[in-house]
Amino acid sequence: MLKLGRLNCVKLNINSRLRYSTSPQVAKKVIGIDLGTTNSAVAYIRDSNDKKSATIIENDEGQRTTPSIVAFDVKSSPQNKDQMKTLVGMAAKRQNAINAENTFFATKRLIGRAFNDKEVQRDMAVMPYKIVKCESNGQAYLSTSNGLVQSPSQIGSILLQYLKQVSEEYLGEKVNLAVITVPAYFNDSQRQATKDAGKLAGLNVLRVINEPTAAALSFGIDDKRNNGLIAVYDLGGGTFDISILDIEDGVFEVRATNGDTHLGGEDFDNVIVNHIIDTFIIENPEITRELITKNRETMQRLKDVSERAKIDLSHVKETVIELPFVYKSKHLRVSMTEEELDNMTLSLINRTIPPVKQALKDADIEPENIDEVILVGGMTRMPKIRSVVKDLFGRSPNSSVNPDETVALGAAIQGGVLSGEIKNVLLLDVTPLTLGIETFGGAFSPLIPRNTTVPVKKTEIFSTGVDGQTGVDIKVFQGERGLVRNNKLIGDLKLTGITPLPKGIPQIYVTFDIDADGIINVSAAEKSSGKEQSITVIPNSGLSEQEIAKLIEEANSNRAQDNAIRQRLELISKADIMISDTENLFKRYENLISSEKEFPKIVEDIKALRQAIKDFKANENDMSIDVNEIKKATDALQGRALKLFQSATKNQQKQGK
Repeated sequence: MLKLGRLNCVKLNINSRLRYSTSPQVAKKVIGIDLGTTNSAVAYIRDSNDKKSATIIENDEGQRTTPSIVAFDVKSSPQNKDQMKTLVGMAAKRQNAINAENTFFATKRLIGRAFNDKEVQRDMAVMPYKIVKCESNGQAYLSTSNGLVQSPSQIGSILLQYLKQVSEEYLGEKVNLAVITVPAYFNDSQRQATKDAGKLAGLNVLRVINEPTAAALSFGIDDKRNNGLIAVYDLGGGTFDISILDIEDGVFEVRATNGDTHLGGEDFDNVIVNHIIDTFIIENPEITRELITKNRETMQRLKDVSERAKIDLSHVKETVIELPFVYKSKHLRVSMTEEELDNMTLSLINRTIPPVKQALKDADIEPENIDEVILVGGMTRMPKIRSVVKDLFGRSPNSSVNPDETVALGAAIQGGVLSGEIKNVLLLDVTPLTLGIETFGGAFSPLIPRNTTVPVKKTEIFSTGVDGQTGVDIKVFQGERGLVRNNKLIGDLKLTGITPLPKGIPQIYVTFDIDADGIINVSAAEKSSGKEQSITVIPNSGLSEQEIAKLIEEANSNRAQDNAIRQRLELISKADIMISDTENLFKRYENLISSEKEFPKIVEDIKALRQAIKDFKANENDMSIDVNEIKKATDALQGRALKLFQSATKNQQKQGK
């Protein structure tokens, strides 16, 4: 199959930039989801006193964000890995130190990526879980310790399913419509993989929108801003985006976007991890780096304390990192200042500067002409980053936006636009990377330049390059380089049955049609023969419709049992936490309460309840066990413990008199 040659004499260009204004509206509630690298959030449009506003939905632990973590309990089903119990969010995070190799976090950094990508290989060196190569498509997948292999989309779907369930419980109605955000610099394969995750979670993803754009929507509406140029600097857990938007009378137009899909808080954590390992080895020269890094549990513990230190240094000038038994009987104690952290991570911070300058250049805007700078993502709480942003734009960033919630709120607003709940708002987003095809000599022939407003449809005419050519192989690429070998192949379309004519005579119309989600449809037609062919570009990292249908069917068939087991485990977990809290309080105030008559009885009851929980865990698959008895005992114990403290306090006050 031969490649195409370009016909330079004819060019059709149809830019349907205002198709948003005629988007079909949906009647049901649409939730907005920020599927983040480190944390995720979900929001909806609340109708209060005839005023519609985007509102965050709290999860079942009362938190406004949920850690983007999924864990598998290998011990729960040692014989059948497909029946393992899953933990999501805080429940997964609480146990990650003792189940590191089966606790998956920051998987968004892997979505739509090839196993051989250098960024993936770098992550493999520091991640406590196993990243494997999918043999059928070469993508980076994840594996539990007992060999269950999951794609990043499947991991994402478990998190999305949890957020869907939380929303349903909060709203008191079924939810199956969603707007999901992605980093602005996500390519087609990463966007498709995100939509796959939504489908697997039972969601109809009405729109995939860029995170900075969602943040600008939230800011523009809440701030009642009618006009102005806004820069959104978005540095989250795994990705960096910069977008320049122009707001005018309810129209949000993205002028330019840029970024780095593998730069975020995880990289900052890894710098700290490497620093404290180096410090530990200097103090203990008999211990090698390999002895530490090969222990997955130790690496997870190091990652946890590094993240805490990073967060602390956003508020204090100095912190101390302490971790017992890093290696055998050796303990770690390292002090770190804000200045030291700044110096260690300066190269990462500086990586955000070129994309900012390029976005401003693409938008043809000088920094001083920006009216507001919005910071998004938890990393933007770092003082050094705020200082660099101030220097870049010559103004202090706006501090009124919650960097953890604004993206989800913006997604909900876009959902409200699609459902008809919010009027007079029009979103004009852009494609982040240039799209084109391969022509003779491996040249990249662009059809749609980066930062073109979507939806968009463009057609160009090509011809054959060899006499009598009856077929062409149209390879679709994304990227900014002049040769296709330096860009990313995202699709392949073969057109056969062309009338054999001298080279340059056949006219082959190649059309690119990008929808509002940034998903690409490509078609080709040869005029004289009437032959046509088209494809929706579904990258090799995506899942086929059959695979998605199968996974959804499996999830639906097990949903009732999964929910019942989840509720039982949550109840036991809460009982466990209550006992631990009570015991800790008993130890702390032993002098106050030990003389109370009820104290030894409660201590014995705690032991009995602990044994009941232990017995349940040993037979947790036995659905005949009534966990409500444990719940009743837990509630009663909590009440008695409270009365004990009240009684002891009164007695102490009497003695004081």
